[in-house]
Amino acid sequence: MFIGHLAPALAARALTDEAPKLGVLFLGAQLVDIAFFSFALVGLENFRISPGITAMSPLDLYDYPFTHSLLGSAIWAIGFAIVIGFAQRNLVAASWAGIVVISHWVLDWLTHRPDLTISGNGQTYGLGLWDYPLATIGVELGILGLAFWMYLRRTKGPVLPPIIMLAILLAMQAFAWFGPEPVSAGPGFLILGLMSFAIMICLGTWVSSTRWHRTTVGLGVASPPP
Repeated sequence: MFIGHLAPALAARALTDEAPKLGVLFLGAQLVDIAFFSFALVGLENFRISPGITAMSPLDLYDYPFTHSLLGSAIWAIGFAIVIGFAQRNLVAASWAGIVVISHWVLDWLTHRPDLTISGNGQTYGLGLWDYPLATIGVELGILGLAFWMYLRRTKGPVLPPIIMLAILLAMQAFAWFGPEPVSAGPGFLILGLMSFAIMICLGTWVSSTRWHRTTVGLGVASPPP
C-alpha cells in the first residue's frame, strides 16, 4: 500500500470541515512510514530486500515493532491526535487525525504478508494481497479513486490542482509497481522514500490551499449550490 494510504485522509476532509487540512492529513496517513524510514536510517528498525518474497513488493519487513505493530501505530495515532488537538483546539480535528494515522495499519494488514504484530512480537498478521497483483492494483486504485471522488464532491474550488495532484500520485504509484526493484535496503532507498512522502504532503498542502469544504461560507468563498 502506497498512495492508497492517502484515501482515509481524502475521505476525512470530504466528510467534515472540522477535519485538519489535507496536507496535515497526508502527513498523518504516512506518519508511521515516515517514522519507519527514519528509524531504519539509524538502525532502530530494519528490513531487507528479498526479491520474490511477494509478487508486488521485494520488501522483507521483519523488524519494525515501534511503527508497525498495532500498539505502536496506536501510540503514534494518539500522539498525533494530541498535537493536532492542541494546535487546533478542536477535539473533532484531533479525532480525525488519529483515525487517519491508525488507518495505516489496517490498510497494511490488507496488503502485507504476515509481518505485522499486535505489540511488536509474537504472532504476525497480514492478508497478503501483495501476492495477487490484480487485486492489489484494484484495491489501491479503487479506494483512492473513491476517496478522491468524495473529496471533489464535498469541496469547492478549481479542479485543476487536485487533478494535477492525482496525476502525480498515480505516476509515483506506477513507478513503485512497475519501475526497477531496489537492489539494497540502504540510505539511498530510504531517502528516496522520505522524499516521496514529502512530495505527497506538499501536494496535499497545495491542493488544500485552493479548495474549501462545501459547508464553508464567508468572504471570498462562494456559497454551496442549493
